[in-house]
Amino acid sequence: MNFERLFDFLETLNKNNKKEWMDEHRSLYENVKTDYVKWLEDLDLKLSKIDEDYYSSSGKKAINRINNNLLYHPNKPTYKDHFGAGLDKRPKTGDFYIHLGIDDIFVAGGFYNPKSEILKSIREAIDYNGDEFKDIINSKPFQKNFGGLMQDEDQLKTAPKGFSQDHKHIDLLRLKSFAAMKSFERKDVLAEDFKDRVIETYKAMLPFRRYLNKAVTV
Repeated sequence: MNFERLFDFLETLNKNNKKEWMDEHRSLYENVKTDYVKWLEDLDLKLSKIDEDYYSSSGKKAINRINNNLLYHPNKPTYKDHFGAGLDKRPKTGDFYIHLGIDDIFVAGGFYNPKSEILKSIREAIDYNGDEFKDIINSKPFQKNFGGLMQDEDQLKTAPKGFSQDHKHIDLLRLKSFAAMKSFERKDVLAEDFKDRVIETYKAMLPFRRYLNKAVTV
């Protein structure tokens, strides 16, 4: 996978963020996308050998559209400044997300601002067995890779409905997002071992994602 070409394409697109430019350079976009899809499919195969419950998907299904949704966000540019892809993407669960952007490069997973019914299920799981969840996020592998949960600036200032203010896990119950993220630099992506590092990140995040996915499916 030629990630240098992928970043070059994103930078050029960002400077010419118009449909007319994309139409003229569609073949370049398709070539870059095809290479990345193949890379994702090989990663998907490797990850499927790690977790027996892994939900495999093709690279074409994993990769996100590069077009911004202008219907709901009319002020955004026509095209994104990154390639996003979600693997292990079982319906109604949190996926394993890879973000390769001009400025931001990271791997993440869990639930970021989930719908109310999903958030309710996660809170119920924490109420029932929050000690297990805290053990996961406080474990050395999790802390080493992610440093804790992603910051949730939108968390509640008081207890959510149905929970006591003095609940032993009130710090978690107030959260509206349950996600973890590991950042990378461009030099990391260009290195030969980048795929191996993504796989190690997947392994480190697996107990965290398993807990959350069980919470919303059981």
